[in-house]
Amino acid sequence: MKRKISRSMYLYMRLMSQQLKAILEYQADFLLLVIAAGLTQAMGLIFIWVIYQKIPQIHGWDFWEVIFIYAIINFTTGVSQFFFEGTWRIGFLVNSGELDRMLLRPISPVLQVLSGAVGMNGLGNMVVGGIMLVNALRYVHIEWTWDKALIGFVLFISAMVTRTAINLISNSLVFWTHAPNNSLPMMVSSLAEFAKFPITIYSFGVQLFFSLILPYAFVSFFPAAYLFDKMSWGWIGLLTPLAAIYCVVLGIAIFRKGLSQYEGAGS
Repeated sequence: MKRKISRSMYLYMRLMSQQLKAILEYQADFLLLVIAAGLTQAMGLIFIWVIYQKIPQIHGWDFWEVIFIYAIINFTTGVSQFFFEGTWRIGFLVNSGELDRMLLRPISPVLQVLSGAVGMNGLGNMVVGGIMLVNALRYVHIEWTWDKALIGFVLFISAMVTRTAINLISNSLVFWTHAPNNSLPMMVSSLAEFAKFPITIYSFGVQLFFSLILPYAFVSFFPAAYLFDKMSWGWIGLLTPLAAIYCVVLGIAIFRKGLSQYEGAGS
């Protein structure tokens, strides 16, 4: 098992390096994507700042706590875009028949899909999200202990895994829709905007939706609630690793199920 994981990581890095070499041939495009992503997230930050100039707290969450939540979504989105952009190519692979080529290689199709592209705009999201996270941690009150720091690190990794797994799930549905321009994954991804704020500001039904059906709350809100000792919600943050495992297992299962009935592009 250990040897298999090591080989998968080695192959992933090799495949990713080839994608990076191809993209860096076009340096102007690279810079534009990074800058555009950074400016987009900066505008969102300004929006939150304007709101908090009028309202000191929103449902018990102050400015820097909300910035922390906002930053987690941005950073995890950037990680998913930069390292696992290949999930967004599943529709193209299925409808163009390029998936056939992957199936002939002695490498896991899931691994090939995950490493099949690099989203350079993700780098801008990671940089801006990282800066926001660091600044938020300077101003929020967290009673750090060694075990809380370790748990926080695990929750952060789990949040990134959950974000990527949700992308894999939504894009894998193309095996059944067969639509060349499937808008469902984009719609699912755009719903992450709701998780940039505490879910307590939404109705109970919306809270359940983003906790159980589309668990974006485990990417941002619940981990933050644990770190900030929000007693009503903090304990749920400890379930974030389980949510990540569930999303990964479900994503791989849906992808493999779709792959089992894949019949090529028909040409």
